[in-house]
Amino acid sequence: MSLTRTQLQHQQYSSLVRPGIILLAAAYAVGALAQSGNPAPIQPLPTLDPRLVDFWANATNTQAIYFSATHTQAPSGVALSPDGATVAWTIGDGKGFALHLTPLAHPNTAADKIVSPINAGPCFNTSPVWSPDSKTIAYTSTCTTENTAKSGDAQSQIFLYSVATGQSRQLTHITGIFQAPVWAPDGKSLAFLFVENATRESSPLAAITPWSGVIGEDGIEVQRVYSVDAITGQGAWLTPTTLHAYEFDFAPDSKHIAFTAANPPGDNNWWIAKLFTIAITANAAPQVAFDPNTTTTAMHGLQMALPRFSPDGKRIAFIGGLMSDEGSNGGDVWVVTPKNDDNTAQDITPDIDGSPSFEIWLTKDTLGLVENRRGHTLLATYDANKQAMVPGRVLDFGEVILGGFGLGGDAPLSVSRNGVLAFVKSGHETPAELWAGPGAALRQITDLNNPNAPHAHIESVEWTNEGFHVQGWLTYPSNYDPTRKYPVLVQVHGGPSAAVPTGWGRSLLAELGFFEFEPNPRGSFGQGEKFTAANRKDFGYGDLRDILSGLDAVEKQVPAIDSNREAITGWSYGGFMTMFAVTQTNRFKAAIAGAGNPNWQSYYGENSIDQWMLPFFGKTVYDDPAVYAKSSAINFIHNVKTPTLVLVGDRDGEVPAPQSFEFWHALRALGVKTQLVVYPNEGHLFENPDHIRDRSERVLQWLNTYMPAQ
Repeated sequence: MSLTRTQLQHQQYSSLVRPGIILLAAAYAVGALAQSGNPAPIQPLPTLDPRLVDFWANATNTQAIYFSATHTQAPSGVALSPDGATVAWTIGDGKGFALHLTPLAHPNTAADKIVSPINAGPCFNTSPVWSPDSKTIAYTSTCTTENTAKSGDAQSQIFLYSVATGQSRQLTHITGIFQAPVWAPDGKSLAFLFVENATRESSPLAAITPWSGVIGEDGIEVQRVYSVDAITGQGAWLTPTTLHAYEFDFAPDSKHIAFTAANPPGDNNWWIAKLFTIAITANAAPQVAFDPNTTTTAMHGLQMALPRFSPDGKRIAFIGGLMSDEGSNGGDVWVVTPKNDDNTAQDITPDIDGSPSFEIWLTKDTLGLVENRRGHTLLATYDANKQAMVPGRVLDFGEVILGGFGLGGDAPLSVSRNGVLAFVKSGHETPAELWAGPGAALRQITDLNNPNAPHAHIESVEWTNEGFHVQGWLTYPSNYDPTRKYPVLVQVHGGPSAAVPTGWGRSLLAELGFFEFEPNPRGSFGQGEKFTAANRKDFGYGDLRDILSGLDAVEKQVPAIDSNREAITGWSYGGFMTMFAVTQTNRFKAAIAGAGNPNWQSYYGENSIDQWMLPFFGKTVYDDPAVYAKSSAINFIHNVKTPTLVLVGDRDGEVPAPQSFEFWHALRALGVKTQLVVYPNEGHLFENPDHIRDRSERVLQWLNTYMPAQ
């Protein structure tokens, strides 16, 4: 079936480790052990732990890596009308997504208008965007006439809802996968990223297509910017077939767009994307506005996200920094003047203490920023000319996150022309709810969840190591008794350019008597670009020392943690860290490595996304093999004593499955307790609920065998 990216995010990415936490990959690889035909289904464990069955029974988000889930309703897709009067938002019930309209003057979600093309049957009604005059909402829906007549087809289309008539009409009749519809400022058209006749989502997170034909030449699918007339639905391509587009924005005159793009294949080249502008005319040629690959500024060799035109059209802002994954944004805010030909950009947030992840122009000189600062979420107004926060215009929301499911789909907040804000806020003490209002008078709009419902108790912890100030999260066991001793599981996030935020939900391990420690070591977002870049050419060393130092600190802070019962786990880059950690220390009694890579040298040759590695390793593996060998766990394999479970999907496009085979094979040959589980037809993020549950069951069994809670 063909879904929009937002729908895929809701299904696949909704909750990793805890709701709202995105564990991204160490790399976007396409060298997985893909199989032709249909592999045999995985054989489930003969017995199921009843505690796990009960835990998942009522979970609304079941894509947790192992043992955390949300048992609450989470709003998403928040879009505030430009006049600030009405907020559109979506919510899912497991069968589809409903689109709500809530008037902010008198909010009563029970009386909301529910927008849908038809009233019968479950639909995915998502991605609302308001027209500039606040009279029309564009949204995507699977409730189409084509789908009604064609059983099993879930192709989404764009619909237009009229506020005046209360009716929806279908605008598009396209085939493929699209995302991020945006109105042109003049309200005459919409544009979106589109892969026509796509066979898979344009993301390495999805399961890769089994190999066939001329590799790297056949079957390459290019994502481009496509425009449709808001009256006729007539479409036209805005970007050429020679460029794979990642993000875009309209100029205020509606006659140009700015977009980030690179030569196909798109999965490989996001790390070397350039910023282009192009006129919306027939046969227009794209013009390079900024090239990080050749600039002499500090942006050289770094990555870009979220290009945004200023209201006067004279400048383009973007998030720029060392980013390991598309959609995992963090860095400084940069501004470029597109008509300049000197290939320079200005860093307007130099030496900022946190990591801005989102920016939006408020005036021609000021921007609104969402910033992660050591686990706190800040919303600030920033003066682009003075390169400083506007005094009195900084909101510290504390230990919460803003936005829905993230990863390029939901923006963390929506802003009207008159300064009204709307967003979803959640944290370890507050479930996800919709908030809106002026900055000085924000209020909670929805009451979807019980804030007193059982949930994990989480605390932010901070420590210093080797001159770095480091932050992380400690989840306490349920029914915690300080006179008892409890084991601890260290969960290392992916990326490495990412961060574990706080979130609401239950933790099975906490309910079974485990502490969970989730550090944000050097290389993470949240403490400025120097901190993020501190693990360059040093994977597994400084960041592991930060983690071990943090583990020492929390054990000293909380004597109830049993230092003789420690385990480590992680997915993606966290999987690598798990593999590397057990070669460097024997303090862990058990390890679970998910989608990890133990051999950077062979990994370089197995994947087709080698571009991501150059900013972190400095050179290719062929020019500097030593720097790759230095961080390869396989070169220290004789040190491993820790029983290690290895998990991976057979069509993982981010970290190839042969990497898991390498590690498992070596441990087995050396007599170390190990097991490798390969899940058929799964990519980097699992989709099959049976596989998700089976994975949790196997991890629980591994911990119970080698590091039991009791």
